[in-house]
Amino acid sequence: MRKIRVFDTTLRDGEQSPGATLTHREKIMIARQLEKLGVDVIEAGFPIASDDDFKAVKEIAETVKGLSVCGLARAMPKDIDRAWEAIQNAKKPRIHTFMSTSDVHLKHQFKKTRDEALEMSVEAVKLACSYCKDVEFSPMDATRTDPKFLFQVLEKVIEAGAGTVNIPDTVGYAQPVEFGKLIKNICDNVPGIENAVVSVHCHNDLGLAVANSLEAVRNGAGQVECTVNGIGERAGNASLEEIAMNLHTRSEFFGVCTSINLKEIYPSSLMVSNLTGMAVQRNKAIVGKNAFAHEAGIHQHGVLANSQTYEIMDPEMIGNKSQFVLGKHSGKHATKKVLKDMGFDLSDDELKQVTNRIKQLADKQKTVLDEDIVAIAGDVTQQLKKEEKRIVLEEFRIETGNKVKPTAILKLIIDGKKVEAKGTGVGPVDAITNALQSVSPTKVSLHEYHLNAITGGTDALADVEVKIVNGSGKVHNAEAINEDVLTASTNAIIKGINKALANKK
Repeated sequence: MRKIRVFDTTLRDGEQSPGATLTHREKIMIARQLEKLGVDVIEAGFPIASDDDFKAVKEIAETVKGLSVCGLARAMPKDIDRAWEAIQNAKKPRIHTFMSTSDVHLKHQFKKTRDEALEMSVEAVKLACSYCKDVEFSPMDATRTDPKFLFQVLEKVIEAGAGTVNIPDTVGYAQPVEFGKLIKNICDNVPGIENAVVSVHCHNDLGLAVANSLEAVRNGAGQVECTVNGIGERAGNASLEEIAMNLHTRSEFFGVCTSINLKEIYPSSLMVSNLTGMAVQRNKAIVGKNAFAHEAGIHQHGVLANSQTYEIMDPEMIGNKSQFVLGKHSGKHATKKVLKDMGFDLSDDELKQVTNRIKQLADKQKTVLDEDIVAIAGDVTQQLKKEEKRIVLEEFRIETGNKVKPTAILKLIIDGKKVEAKGTGVGPVDAITNALQSVSPTKVSLHEYHLNAITGGTDALADVEVKIVNGSGKVHNAEAINEDVLTASTNAIIKGINKALANKK
């Protein structure tokens, strides 16, 4: 099979995403992960942009050894000099220089004529080639460039020594059919093109970056430039994981291969998301949280029978796994599977009851946690012992305000007896905790408290996680979700105390 080079620009174009700036150390971490991922080229940064960018590119060049390390430079001598200074110690150094070729860029941004742009491009490539053999040139905004002028520029930079010519759809303007045709015309009409690798760099302004990149591969492109999670300027770049899995999953269609280590795709996505602070949308292809999650009963049943019914890829292939999400759309087959994995062996009647109660809970709080599932199943099957729910909340009231000492009054059933507890504190949660501590059958303390909003807005579900410590120092984790923050807090703390009591027993 023809091999397609994967040129990763997460650390350059990806970092140019608004709000995605990476520190020097974080860039090094991602570069090492990209090496594990198996990309062919890392565009480590834009060395002229800042001292920190230069330092990061230089250290990446000296650190990673199994691939090419590339520095970006405008078609200007000072940029190219600085890029070479940064990458010169790389085992496989590459200089990537660029110049706009579209009339709209030349007229309004660069104030250059076509002849001036052509001369600058050729001189930049010659200078870069005086430093290293591996030089790439990009005619920026190629898809809005007059094709005849584009072909002329490509011919001249190849003559000057460029071994890779990259065709950028800089503003995400192209449509797949016309972009594929452009790549084919370049391959058919540019003299000397056989001496260079045709690359593509597609942006996602119209949501077509991956489609355009794949169409380019079908029409002769030998390198694809992309980023992890598709991050990049504006709407982003072509997504590395989507390109890699398209070429792998439909290899018989494309007839090409890559060097990507598929098992490192999901870990790479998680790292980039965590370090950039750019969350991956839940329904994103390949690496989104829902990519291999199934809630609909008919889908869950099909996957249980044969995973290929609704999964065209093996999630473990990319370092992920399938998930069965139990909710209002789930059926008894998936519920039985999930519960069996948790240790419950249910009769048909018990399974029906548990499934119905999970649906009812999902209607109220959207997310059904494993702990909720265990509690429901335990209640139905009576597999949970009574001492595991020794404290039951009947009602609580909170009085608080800027001129009122926060006070909590709780009506509880403890070991079958009705008890009223009262407590005050510096805030309502502290008051609830003190009230519960005053009546707990064993000594407990609230060690940690975390509140998270599951969705945005003032109507978000409150997700409260607590750590309850008993008298012997053992920590018990508990979690509760509710529309009301204080209800979730009270339920979570009571769950934690019940766990402490069960452990003591």
